[in-house]
Amino acid sequence: MSSDRASDRAGQVLAAIIDSAVDAIIVIDALGRIETFNHAAERLFGYRETEVVGRNVTMLMPSPYREEHDGYLARYLATGEAKIIGVGREVRALRRDGTIVPIHLSVGEMTVDGEHKFTGIVHDLSERVALEEKLRSSEERWRSIVESAVDGIVVIDAQGQIEAFNPAAERLFGYTESEVLGRNVTLLMPPPYREEHDGYLARYLSTGEAHIIGIGREVIGLRRDGTTFPVHLSVGEMSVAGARTFTGILHDLSARVSLEARLREQASLVRLGEMAAVIAHEIKNPLAGIRGAVQVIGSRLTPESRDAAVTREIVTRIDALNGLIQDLLLFARPPQPRPRPVDVSSLVATTIDILRSDPVVAGVEIGVDGTSPPVLADPELLKIVFQNLLINSAQAMRGKGRIGITLKSSNGRCEVRVADAGPGIPVDIRDRLFTPFFTTKARGTGLGLSTAKRLIEAQGGAIRVEFPGDGGTTVAVTLPLATTVAPVGA
Repeated sequence: MSSDRASDRAGQVLAAIIDSAVDAIIVIDALGRIETFNHAAERLFGYRETEVVGRNVTMLMPSPYREEHDGYLARYLATGEAKIIGVGREVRALRRDGTIVPIHLSVGEMTVDGEHKFTGIVHDLSERVALEEKLRSSEERWRSIVESAVDGIVVIDAQGQIEAFNPAAERLFGYTESEVLGRNVTLLMPPPYREEHDGYLARYLSTGEAHIIGIGREVIGLRRDGTTFPVHLSVGEMSVAGARTFTGILHDLSARVSLEARLREQASLVRLGEMAAVIAHEIKNPLAGIRGAVQVIGSRLTPESRDAAVTREIVTRIDALNGLIQDLLLFARPPQPRPRPVDVSSLVATTIDILRSDPVVAGVEIGVDGTSPPVLADPELLKIVFQNLLINSAQAMRGKGRIGITLKSSNGRCEVRVADAGPGIPVDIRDRLFTPFFTTKARGTGLGLSTAKRLIEAQGGAIRVEFPGDGGTTVAVTLPLATTVAPVGA
């Protein structure tokens, strides 16, 4: 094949790639004037190309983007300071009819004949439908658009072999283009997509039955390092010199999926908290009445009698149940932290003194090593956390042995480590330790660690559990250091 024919085919492939894309593409010059406005953009915004070419792209933007755009563009050309170019973000767009639509905007920069051009690829987030794109320009422009695209672009032939793999796809999957060209696209797919792909492609070519082509859907991608990630895949079909080719545009959904998972987790915690609060309040008042009645009965009995001993045992059990109710209420509606400088060493010592009367802790030796500058925290909430950790450790050691507490500070953080010499935590339940209502004890609400986590994180800290190789369990709490030196110890 001559160089001219190769160049022509390359131009056809690049042009066909853009023709088969499903997202809107808008090209502007350095002054923000629209040069190209493809058909997908016309459908998205409601303007014809002849109506927008030569006009400022801000006509497609609602406030405050409209007022900020030209200044941002001028500042970027003068300083190179980029906020959008080279990355993507979610913004809002303005249609001709005045309606506002949420979009994902990816902006790339290119130079054509020495002039700066900017290419925006716009994905409609309200409909998530696949729109075909057309953008007529020179071979240099096609290549610049593909190379500068933020989303991954992968082109395969009718046998599933990769023909093109843009830089964004390289970043997304961890392969270089040279490593994947000529290899089957199933290289980028985990099961069951890998096993299904070639059969699906062959069935489409023979019957025309399409599941993805011409539209888009969420699938799973496989990186070179073996990790998987969610992507939105839009597939378009094209014909180049009589050969059928398919273009896939892949948008990484990892951040969105992660956010959705966090939102689901928070919603679950809210529902659990509401349930816990209802249960606690329904039990608390009747229980107080029962305790009072039992005490009145006990006051009328001879202290040495068997019935008096029974009433004392009932009161003890009611007090234990009240403790569980307090755990439920603390989990359901944790107080808002009131941070101030706190002397951690003094607060730990005070907490230990408070627990000396608790029979669970009475037989345990507690040693404290190290010091730290004051931390910024709520001392009352810290006491609750440290009491919980010490009681957990003492229970793990069945009330005998030594608990070691170490304090150290670095990089603006204080770390408090509580280490016990108990039997440790079985491997199969370690990832559930912070799950509300999960417990390894015969008694308890299973809210201690989950509540401690919420209280510490609400103060800008973190908590984690470690499992030393020689046994036992260590809980590490990190807190931000205070910027002042007027600590509160207790």
